[in-house]
Formats: sequence, C-alpha cells, structure tokens
Amino acid sequence: MEYVILAVVIAVVLVGAATGLVVSGRRRKQLPAPSRPAEPQIGEEAAPPREVPSRTIEEVPLPEVVAEPATATAAPAEPVEAPAPEAPAPEAAVLEVPEPTAGRLVRLRSRLSRSQNSMGKGLLALLSRDRLDEDTWEEIEEVLLTADVGVAPTQELVERLRTRVKVLGTRTPDELRTLLREELLTLIDPSLDRTLHTARHTEEEPARPAVVLVVGVNGVGKTTTSGKLARVLVADGRTVLLGAADTFRAAAADQLQTWGERVGARTVRGPEAGDPASVAFDAVKQGIAEGADTVLVDTAGRLHTKTGLMDELGKVKRVVEKHGPVDEVLLVLDATTGQNGLVQAKVFAEVVDITGIVLTKLDGTAKGGIVIAVQRQLGVPVKLIGLGEGPDDLAPFDPAAFVDALIG
Repeated sequence: MEYVILAVVIAVVLVGAATGLVVSGRRRKQLPAPSRPAEPQIGEEAAPPREVPSRTIEEVPLPEVVAEPATATAAPAEPVEAPAPEAPAPEAAVLEVPEPTAGRLVRLRSRLSRSQNSMGKGLLALLSRDRLDEDTWEEIEEVLLTADVGVAPTQELVERLRTRVKVLGTRTPDELRTLLREELLTLIDPSLDRTLHTARHTEEEPARPAVVLVVGVNGVGKTTTSGKLARVLVADGRTVLLGAADTFRAAAADQLQTWGERVGARTVRGPEAGDPASVAFDAVKQGIAEGADTVLVDTAGRLHTKTGLMDELGKVKRVVEKHGPVDEVLLVLDATTGQNGLVQAKVFAEVVDITGIVLTKLDGTAKGGIVIAVQRQLGVPVKLIGLGEGPDDLAPFDPAAFVDALIG
C-alpha cells in the first residue's frame, strides 16, 4: 500500500515538472532575443563600449529667456486691423452766379423782338401807305387793340399819330419809325419810378431789411418769379432771405427753397396749411436778426374771386407791418391773359397797395400792349418783365429798350 502511494506522488511530481518545462519554453519563444553587440569582423578591433556621462540637475543647461520690452498692458497684443478708408466728405454746394442785371433787357432784346415785332411791323406797314384814309386808321386801331393796348390808350395814340403825320407831310421809313417810337414811349411813360426799393434800412434802430411781398393769382408763375427775383437781387449785391408764405400749396415751399439754395438765400418755412401771416412775420424777424438786406415773401396764389382769401392777403401785410412798413408789393401778371389781367390787378389794388407790376410770359404769343394798359389802369409802373423759362430771364423793365424791341 505504501508503495502505491509513493508511486502516485512521484507521478504527480513528474507531470508538474513536465508542464512547467512546456510553459517556460513557450515564454522564451514569445520574448525577443536580447540584443548583443556586434562581433568585430576579422581584422577590426572591437570598439570600446560608449560611456554615457552622468549629469546632475545643475549641470543641465536651461534654455535662455529673451526679455521683451515692457508694454503698457500685460494683455497679449491683438492683431491691429487696417483703418477703414474714410468716406469722402460731401462736396459743398456750388452757388450759381446770377447774370448781372445791368443791361439784361438789352441782351434779351433779340428774343423780345422776334416774338413781339408783329405789332410794330404792322403799324409801320400801315403808316407807310401812300394814302392814309379812314379805313387805314381803323386798321391801325385794330392792330393796337389786338395787342392789348386798351381802348383809351389806343384812341389817344391814333389821334396823336394823325396829327403828327399831317404835320410831317412826306413820310420816309426812318421818319415813321422815329415818330412811332416817340409816341409809344410816351404811352409807356418813361417818367414813372421803376426802382425796386430793396435796400436795408440802416438809418433805423435797430436796422431792418427791406420787405417785398409778391402777390398774384394761381398759375401766373408767382413762386418761380419770386425765385428769379431773388437771383436779380443777389446779382445786385443784396443778401436775401426768402419767406415761403404760400402754405396752401405743398410744393411751393420746396420750390422756393430750391431757388434760394442756388444763390445762397435761406428760406423760412412753416407747417403745411399753417398760417401764412405767421410765416411772413417770422421771415422778417429772422431777416432782422441775420442782418439781411431784403426779405422776399412769396404769398399764396389767391383767386381774386374769393373774398376770404383776399382778406387773408390783407392780414399778411398788416402782420408784417408790425416790424415796419412794407417797401414793395409786386403784383405778378401773366401777359397772355390780356384784359383779364386788368381785372385781377384792380382787385389786388383794392386789398393791398400795389407798388409795381411784374409781367411774366412776355414772349411767344404774349401781347406787349398790356404794359401800356395795366399802367394806365392802375397808375403803377411795370418794374420787371419775364421773357422766358431760363433762371435769368427776369429783367428790370426799360421802356426805351422795350419799345425798340416792339418796332423791330
């Protein structure tokens, strides 16, 4: 029995030893073989083993730190963006230089002559006939009436021509031209004062600007005439302030301001549909404060058939006169309206004291005789005439130049 147990123990020991040998062999196959130094070839000496010197921490060189100059802030510098290009400054508005008024009508004479010479040439042709009978004188009257000279001035002119032709006897073309020129000039009356009173009142304390009211019915070119008049005054060396008292027409204030900006004249405006008298008052007040020479007030285009509106125009004048007397009240008339323009003139003259007439559209189909008729009707001189649509086509009225243009 003991021999059997001993044999079993020996067998177990042998099996364990065998298993250990197998596992050890497998591990040796998996582990890499240790590297061995290359053996020297024949004829070469074996290189001595390389020695690695040992170093302490103090002997290891530290990287050098380059000190940078101190900055105002410790924050890391951010990339600097290139400045955006500045927008170009807006160009200053270039003020227009109006045409000088001296001799302006003379320079426009050719245009007036081309459009108005039917009256003058017709009269000269009739007066040049060998025999001036009653039928011829009736034709002369018809030419004058058609040109809107008016009944009374026409009769007066025909009588004077009859007398002078009889005295003259023989009539050469030059003599007839001289005769007709003299009689027409007499009718227009060159003795009337056609001066525009626009000078600053420096003799008063405080000094105040001259005040000009521009009145007229709708459609006669009143706001445009106000703008052109501002150019005339600037051309004569005046400083001008505009008052947009036509608050009933939305575009009137914008239109007037545009005219003023062209020549450097400031415009005083009010709210749309506001009180025109208040705007006119403020315009004169600003003119006094700014030392302007002239305040030019554009009023609403009143219909002469509406009594309420005409009364309001009278109110505008009264309110403005709280600063001082109004120097000019200019009535703008459309020369093409003929005798209807005379009706307008009468009504306006009853409301405000008209000091001068501005005749617009005195070209093309206009009839030059209206100059004579309106002056006779009101006893007020024509001071300015408009000869076209150009900005400088408003000219001071010169009776001699006008008559010369009429007879060609």
